[in-house]
Amino acid sequence: MIPRPSSRRPDENFFIVAHDIKYVYEGGIEALKGVNLRIKSGDFIAIVGGNGSGKTTLAKNLIGLLRPTSGSVDVAGNRAEKMTVAELAHFVGYAFQNPDHQLFSGTVEEEVRFGPRNLGMPDAEVSKKADHAIALMGLQNLKSEQPLSLTLGLRRKVSIASVIAMDPQVIILDEPTTGLDAEEIADLMTSIRALNEEGHTLILITHDMRLVAQHAKRVIIMANGRILLDSDPPGAFSDLGLLRSSKLEPPPVTQLAHSLAEFGIPKDIATAEALVESIISARSGRP
Repeated sequence: MIPRPSSRRPDENFFIVAHDIKYVYEGGIEALKGVNLRIKSGDFIAIVGGNGSGKTTLAKNLIGLLRPTSGSVDVAGNRAEKMTVAELAHFVGYAFQNPDHQLFSGTVEEEVRFGPRNLGMPDAEVSKKADHAIALMGLQNLKSEQPLSLTLGLRRKVSIASVIAMDPQVIILDEPTTGLDAEEIADLMTSIRALNEEGHTLILITHDMRLVAQHAKRVIIMANGRILLDSDPPGAFSDLGLLRSSKLEPPPVTQLAHSLAEFGIPKDIATAEALVESIISARSGRP
């Protein structure tokens, strides 16, 4: 039976709620140190931070691949620890950082159809969901190809399509642009934004702050297993010291904006378009 959102909604405006979660790996490594997080349906969130900050550990706790050492996670009003990974997969999907850890089927079409079939969807719905995911990721001409024979960019698209086909409300993408060139990144992000426009909640785990500036609506900065800042992109880019202490390199446009602060340019610039507008505004305000 497909699980349904619970009528018990203690945080009814939020689809996922993490309550003071901690996670300790075997050997005593404390990867999460009391994380509280609320995620609304339809949001587009970037979780950023350096290696070892806790980003991926947090994501795996949200989807049930890891269970909190203490604290709790609610998904659609249900306590996640009372749900199996398969049950959680109806609500939250996860595309691995390395797509090769996810791909195993003989063809692209089989790969994308596996998830919804495994969730018990009827054949007609499996076909509908798989066809939509394949089209959204631009894989129509590759349906009969062996996934692991494709380029890295296409393998990423297949792995993401296999998650989309399960039609979860929340889709978590772990470093989806690593190893891709600029054209591949632009193409992939166009498809990801289309998902968000369809109403899916997107959680992007990344260290690429230019990507964050261009696409995210909300930025969560993590370091040492804690959330240091939860803000919109301009707010996240206003403090260069915080970014660099979190092992994050601000986008060049943000660094330029900070260097022009004495001329009236705001420090919270996140995109080139915003910088141009600020420069024009500053100039027009002069005598």
